[in-house]
Amino acid sequence: MEHLANHELIKTVILLASSVTIVPLFKHLGLGSVLGYLLAGCLIGPSVFGIIQDPAAVVHLAELGVVMFLFIIGLEMHPERLWAMRKAIFVRGFLQVGCCGALLTLAGIYLLRLPKEVAFIAGMGFTLSSTAIVMQALEERCITSTSKGQRVISTLIFEDISIVPLLAFVAFLAPHSEAAEHTGWMSIGIALGAVIGLIVAGKWLMNPLFRLISKAHIREMMTAAALLVVLGAALAMEIGGLSMAMGAFVAGVMLSESSFRHQLEADIEPFRGLLLGLFFMGVGMSLDLRLVFNHWLLLLGIVFLYIIGKAFSVYLIARVTHLDHREAVGRMSLMAHGGEFAFVLFSAATTAGVMSDHQNATFTAAVIMSMLFSPLIAQLSRKLIQRSENKYPNQASVSELDPIVDLEDNVLVIGFGRFSQIVCQTLLIRGISVSVIDRNIENIRAAAKFGFKVYYGDGIRLDVLHAAGIEKAKCVVIGINDTARIETIISQLKEAYPHLPILTRTYDRKTTVSLIKQDVDFIVRETFESAISLSRATLIKLGIDKIEVDEVINEVRALDQARLNEEVLHGFSNEIVKKYWTPKPFIKPHADAQALNDETAELLIDEDDLHQDREETIQK
Repeated sequence: MEHLANHELIKTVILLASSVTIVPLFKHLGLGSVLGYLLAGCLIGPSVFGIIQDPAAVVHLAELGVVMFLFIIGLEMHPERLWAMRKAIFVRGFLQVGCCGALLTLAGIYLLRLPKEVAFIAGMGFTLSSTAIVMQALEERCITSTSKGQRVISTLIFEDISIVPLLAFVAFLAPHSEAAEHTGWMSIGIALGAVIGLIVAGKWLMNPLFRLISKAHIREMMTAAALLVVLGAALAMEIGGLSMAMGAFVAGVMLSESSFRHQLEADIEPFRGLLLGLFFMGVGMSLDLRLVFNHWLLLLGIVFLYIIGKAFSVYLIARVTHLDHREAVGRMSLMAHGGEFAFVLFSAATTAGVMSDHQNATFTAAVIMSMLFSPLIAQLSRKLIQRSENKYPNQASVSELDPIVDLEDNVLVIGFGRFSQIVCQTLLIRGISVSVIDRNIENIRAAAKFGFKVYYGDGIRLDVLHAAGIEKAKCVVIGINDTARIETIISQLKEAYPHLPILTRTYDRKTTVSLIKQDVDFIVRETFESAISLSRATLIKLGIDKIEVDEVINEVRALDQARLNEEVLHGFSNEIVKKYWTPKPFIKPHADAQALNDETAELLIDEDDLHQDREETIQK
């Protein structure tokens, strides 16, 4: 047993070693991380070194990476945004899937001489792009949140939805059509029930669950709850006959308006990245190189035929739906390959007797090869576009890969207490976009009264700040009142984002000096500033001229700043403490103090004696 455990450990180490060596190399060469994962999987799979002999088990486990990826995408898709994209999803998506499926089916019938049923399944399987590959490419190019990226995502959503009627249609194509018809309608009913149940659970159960767990302040429980939601939604959809990824996407959409959205994204992100990479490696392992070597000419012909046919269809539909040439070429390069849902469709068709085992293996290998070619197609497309721009500079336009610049200022506020509430209202009145995170449930509930969202999360965690969109922020405002946490947050921000402006509150001199040494852009000392404001109002109330009042206030500020500069320069030694931290006035009093009662008189006498002793010590 120990030997077996060590054997499995060796496989795991080799798998990790191959990924951390090959993937960064491919990323550095500009070939993309996906191609690196696929090649690493090919090398350690059964066709080359044979370190992993059961790639199907790896792919099945790693499908959870795609599931989590779709959950995170769902978190970004607010229901209002999804509704606004309905035309892009159901019109452009339907046209693209229909056109690609029809063209590739005809190509299979007339050029590859396939039976009609097999040609349809093969063509539709190739029509469904790899959500994982396309989303990874959009993320690497930083265009996921742009309008072009959103239009690509809308088409991917429709393709993911299409797997449901396609699987039902496989049952109708099966030889036992009567039973298949009954089973098909029953499957559709179960699928609809699963979707409705998931929407109901997301609407009325998920938020109370996270609110209850957050009150316990157990960090690992939030992570466990996030995994429970993702995997539970995936399981519900799989039981309903739908794809697990679609279940996770629906769960994400249901939680996109939740206050816990950023915390969930930060908790899921590490699992998503690792499992998604494992999925690509599993796809690479699944490639049967012996089949490729024995039938390489046929496979290359199928791959190029389907890639060219699909690319033409994607470009044509993009132009028909009024997208410009540049965006149409970008969509074509991103979506010209087959996807992981083809494996599901081919497997179901083989089980139903529509496809033979050999046909399944052949078209599965073709889809995997198209996925291997996908990063190369994207690279070639970009180079061709760049050459055309250099040749015709007057026709050059903004690169499809460049993100849209947000012209509106964006401020990330950490903490939503009374202090931050005033700051946020000031910013919002000016029309400035504000993102707020807080770990206090009561503060989050109070935020609803102000008309904007505050998300649950711990500002001391960089992953939470990343999920909250700190990369897009123009500045960070820290409004919490815990000085130790303020210093920790600022030290982490200065290390991770050294050029990001930071504005913070504090109320003691020691923290102020520490933050000044860290080059914080702006620090407001609450006690000092409130005292100055009250002092100014008092002087004015006493009838003193405002010009004279301002002179007095400026003098006090100058004296305090001199003291602060010395503390920054020399630190907090005993001498500095004795000199500055003992309460004493900025200027010499105009008159000697007079006691109003016996207790005060005794305190004044003791203070005079202490002062006299200190003077005598200094003289000695």
